[in-house]
Amino acid sequence: MKLKDLLPGLPETVGQTDISGITCDSRKVGKGFAFVCIKGAAADGHAFARAALDNGAAVIVAERDLGLAEQIVVSDTHKAYAEMCAAWFGRPADSLRLIGVTGTNGKTTVSYLCKAILERSGYKVGLIGTIQNMIGDETLPAKNTTPSAYELHSLFSLMKSAGCQFVVMEVSSHALDQQRVGGLHFETALFTNLTQDHLDYHITMDNYKSAKRKLFEMCDTAVINYDDPHGADMVAELPCKVITYSAQSDEATYTAKGITYRPDGVDFQFVGFDVISRVRLKTAGRFSVYNALCAGACAVSLGIPIHTVTEALSEVSGVKGRAEVVPTGRDFTVIIDYAHTPDGLENILKTFKDVPKNRLIALFGCGGDRDRTKRPKMGKIAAQLADYCIVTSDNPRSENPSLIIQDILAGMEDEKTPYTVVENRVEAIKYAVANARTGDIIVLAGKGHETYQILGTGTIHLDEREVVAAALRERAEKEKALQQ
Repeated sequence: MKLKDLLPGLPETVGQTDISGITCDSRKVGKGFAFVCIKGAAADGHAFARAALDNGAAVIVAERDLGLAEQIVVSDTHKAYAEMCAAWFGRPADSLRLIGVTGTNGKTTVSYLCKAILERSGYKVGLIGTIQNMIGDETLPAKNTTPSAYELHSLFSLMKSAGCQFVVMEVSSHALDQQRVGGLHFETALFTNLTQDHLDYHITMDNYKSAKRKLFEMCDTAVINYDDPHGADMVAELPCKVITYSAQSDEATYTAKGITYRPDGVDFQFVGFDVISRVRLKTAGRFSVYNALCAGACAVSLGIPIHTVTEALSEVSGVKGRAEVVPTGRDFTVIIDYAHTPDGLENILKTFKDVPKNRLIALFGCGGDRDRTKRPKMGKIAAQLADYCIVTSDNPRSENPSLIIQDILAGMEDEKTPYTVVENRVEAIKYAVANARTGDIIVLAGKGHETYQILGTGTIHLDEREVVAAALRERAEKEKALQQ
């Protein structure tokens, strides 16, 4: 491919350069590649420009003069890289109907609900998100909530070739800030909610909100949570059509009425100006109502009949790592949930707070090398809502796990809820299962779908389902030994 086809507007002599590949990783450069210098959190690609040339790069795309004969200087290499990746794969996204979902919590579940509704309507759907990427029923691994620009357009190309008509994708604040979705246009953009998260990257909530808002500058129709205090800011003074949903107000376009909570789900009526239909969700909690409203409002705005929407919502059994019930065969319940923010932890604990039970046990930690200010907040929330807490590690990364735990405990000082500290997460889960009583509900918060743990020494395998199963076997063996 000619360089001019990747970066329009170049001088003719430069534009005729043959390009055999594009990358922003100097280690992946081959002969004839275009290397794009991107400044990241850990490293600046500009520092590797000469190494890329040594590896065979034909051209260097940079944001400043590097004194290289092969360089092209642009104002924003993040944006340039996204545009180049789109062109490299033949702009497949132009042939797909894109639905983007952003917000602090709920993105994954809403994406799966949208996919389920669209597929029930007869469409073939691609999905890009935190847990996995999907082309219809085929699953592909996912490294980030929103992939790099190159991987993203590669996925679009595969989805187009497979006959997908829609793509539903989670769009993270990092991806929006770093222009990974630069140049894309979304038919519909969905907003779930905004609470504190990722301030280690964005520094302030205003920056975090501004990053999320960028998605709605790239869409035709916005579907907004009317009850979230930041909802109106997402679309203020933007030209897109706005549709709202609410579990509280009749002023929203679509409202949940007659909400009835069950231990294993929620019933409500999906009500709008010209639609009304009953939904019986198989997932519990108030947040499940919001997720269903968000996906349902999106689908109705796309012209899908309300009966198809509510039938699909009522059939979805849940998403891995989101209020996931782990089979125990015992008289207590274990729930795995991805809750790793103050709001997420509050939501999952409130979901089971009023369910008939003995004790609500919260097992949780906080990630290392991330926003420290949310640690005491999560400690306080757990202590206020749970009957017993087990404080442990999440993904400590390069931080000392015991110091992270001390930050969490600072928020629990004024509460009287009993707690135990077990730093090793595997041992913490085994402790919870070994000491569970009849009727207890144990919430394992933070890891969700993840099957690994990031330690200072590297990444290890950790699937909480496997740990629970092993803990149940150990408990059964001990009980059997006592009976002999």
